[in-house]
Amino acid sequence: MTATTMNASTTTPTSTAAPAVALVKDVPRTQSRTKNPAQNPAQNPAQNPAQTQARTPGRTPTIRPSAAAHLTDAQTDALGEEFDAIRAEVVATLGEADARYIHKIIAVQRGLEVGGRGALLFSLFPPAWVAGTAALTVAKILDNMELGHNILHGQWDWMKDPSIHSTTWEWDHASPSASWQKSHNYEHHTFTNVRGKDRDLGYAIMRITPEQEWKPADLIQPLTNAVLSLIFEWGIAIYDVELEKVQDGTKPWSQAKSELKTLWRKARKQLAKDYVLFPLLSGPGFLSTVAANATSNALRNVWSHAVIFCGHFPDGTETFEEERLNGETKGQWYVRQMLGSANLTGSPLFHIMTGNLSHQIEHHLFPDVPSNRYAEIAPRVQEICDRYGLPYTAGSLPRQYAKVVRKITRLAFPGGS
Repeated sequence: MTATTMNASTTTPTSTAAPAVALVKDVPRTQSRTKNPAQNPAQNPAQNPAQTQARTPGRTPTIRPSAAAHLTDAQTDALGEEFDAIRAEVVATLGEADARYIHKIIAVQRGLEVGGRGALLFSLFPPAWVAGTAALTVAKILDNMELGHNILHGQWDWMKDPSIHSTTWEWDHASPSASWQKSHNYEHHTFTNVRGKDRDLGYAIMRITPEQEWKPADLIQPLTNAVLSLIFEWGIAIYDVELEKVQDGTKPWSQAKSELKTLWRKARKQLAKDYVLFPLLSGPGFLSTVAANATSNALRNVWSHAVIFCGHFPDGTETFEEERLNGETKGQWYVRQMLGSANLTGSPLFHIMTGNLSHQIEHHLFPDVPSNRYAEIAPRVQEICDRYGLPYTAGSLPRQYAKVVRKITRLAFPGGS
């Protein structure tokens, strides 16, 4: 099995691979400025860009100069060609080993879930409660991170397996797959860290950059962040409905109401599964199993919240004005993805548990490339960053999350820069 094509719906710019440029100083001066088709809203009818405004428009000038300000147009174009070449090379070598990887992850996840729920049938027995809760927690993390997130990105569509496909996969998460794909795959990955376009900058409830307008409600955002981490899947599900747009009049209530009904159809199944059906199977251990399932969901939420927030909010990441999107080329799109993302360092097992979002930079450069390939791509991306004089932001999870919390606390007050 060899891959020759990838998911056409990806937001990653695609083109015929060009030879990598050896040195920045050797880049020829050129005025060739091929626009990135992913930035043409007409090519994605699923979303009207006029409806992607976040809590404040992204017209406030960026306070700090960009780390890419020194790049010439020719250098940016050459960098884009290098990333195109990497992507084409990886896609051309996808095959049986990759298929075995994803099938193995699915088998492990399902085995952990069956084992965990089986142990919780005896949840009144403390060792069974601990073992069952632990197994179910890991199963839920794998389902959301390495499976759900990545399959819904179309990373495995090249296999043409209808059971592992972005159009058919449904995950153990409150958000319906289609709703999440719209807000995440399109809005977030197309407009990454563009203020006023990427609603993931603060998720419409927090101030995450000093350029965003301060409001009195921001004073409690350290508490808001803590609560959100515990209920992250539900926060994301409601966030996807864009209720703040209903409030400011840019989205009709009828549309939001329809989306809420879709959300409820998915949510009630999640609630029934974890808090009614499986607890009932535990008989006298009903309440104990409810507690175990709630614990597993909370731990999964805290983990995914930490990994995701560390991907875009630590010190060293940049945000951008809306004007940057005007005539943005493929090379400029790649640069924005790199500067707006940050990696986490850790072991191979750690990377799997993060859904390889620990390689957030590589994921944003190549969102539809299978996540098991990010580790081999990362050294090449870092070398390109070093050669072009661009930062490659990375750090441990505790270190990066501490920076996130510090930033959220600092920006709870006016100013904050």
